[in-house]
Formats: sequence, structure tokens, C-alpha cells
Amino acid sequence: MEIDVDIRKTLRSGKRIFNLDIRFHSTSQRIVLYGPSGAGKSLTLKAIAGLITPDEGHIRLGNVTLFDTQANINLVPQVRNVAYVFQDYALFPHLTVRQNIGFGLTHGWHNPHASAQHETVNYWLDTFHLHDLAHQLPGELSGGQRQRTAIARALAIQPKALLLDEPFAALDPALRASMRRELDELQSRLEVPMIIITHDPEDAKIFGEDIFCVREGKIGATQTLTDSYEATVEI
Repeated sequence: MEIDVDIRKTLRSGKRIFNLDIRFHSTSQRIVLYGPSGAGKSLTLKAIAGLITPDEGHIRLGNVTLFDTQANINLVPQVRNVAYVFQDYALFPHLTVRQNIGFGLTHGWHNPHASAQHETVNYWLDTFHLHDLAHQLPGELSGGQRQRTAIARALAIQPKALLLDEPFAALDPALRASMRRELDELQSRLEVPMIIITHDPEDAKIFGEDIFCVREGKIGATQTLTDSYEATVEI
């Protein structure tokens, strides 16, 4: 995956002003935006997904321009072909696991039927070992099961890139380690390009082919896995 991000955005809340000024380019399959809370990581990821609009700049994914102020391009999220997994997973509480995974495969505003069979949905249920939970609601699932469901829903639409917002922050330490291993194996097997934002150095160590350190709305030093781990997690 090749991604080129060069964006600026100013946000105001009362007397507080936050300036986002992000520039990075990568051809890696695993990109980590690493830094403390409030650094601008989530804003950057949402700009890539089309959930917020920068004031100026450009975002290019492969040979497709997602956003460019000079060219007056701003693709809507639905046609950017990227999948965003929120930190709280954002599953639909009234839909079953099967329905949640199949939601992006339906057209219009109609929810998938609870008993509908779909080859793609069945594939992801198998891949994430969710078949036995297919008819359960999100409120009946563990944290790890909710995360599997959210990632399965994201991958079902065959995105060009998977965007993960602090994917392990809501899990307890033991489950966090297990889910890291699962995601590591899955990404390696499927070769789905992935951008992760995190404040956890262990995430950066495991998933960071390219690591961009974000602080106060800007990108600092860029590291790769050929650098020492200690240098990688500095901000």
C-alpha cells in the first residue's frame, strides 16, 4: 500500500486552538501512528476515512486521490474503500453478530435479515471463529468477541486499507496480548494494508513496519523495524 498524507486543520474549542499539521508517506503494509492521547492521531485517521474534512492539503491512497483542496476533490466515506474500526467498535446493538458483519454488504438503509445466509458473512464468521455466536447481540459478547465482530465487519467489504483506532485499549492485559497475536496472524495471512493508531509501545513494536510519532498535531521522527525498539517508541 502506498499512502501520501499532507493535511492541515485548525480546531477551536472555547479559547483552545489545536493545529493539526500532518505529513507522511509510506509504502508499508503496516503503519503505526504512535503518540500520547490528544496528539492528533484520531483526527488524522478520521481525515483518511473521510469522517472529518481538513482545511487544506491532500490524501492519496495508491493511485486514488481521496482528498485534495487544490483539485477540489473530497470523496465521501462510502466510496473511499477504507474500513474504520472505532475504539469502542461501534457495533449496532440491535443487530446480531451475523447482521453486523453483513451490514456493509446491503444496499440502502435496510438491515440484513437475521436468518439471511451470505457466503461472505459465513467466510468471516469462520475466519474469526464466530459461527457459534452468529445469533447473539453485541451486549452478550466479551470484549474480544466484539472486537472480532467489528474487524470482520470491516473486512467484509474488501477495503483497500483497514484503519484501527486504539484497537486493544478497551481490553484487559491478557486479552490484549491474545488479540494482538490474532490480528498479527490475520494481517500476515490476508495481507490487508493496515494503519493503527496507538499510545501503547507494544502495539508499535508488533505492528509497526513504519512508525510515525505524533505529538501536538505534528509528525516527529519516522522509524522502521530496522531501527532499535527503544528508538521506535520515542516521542
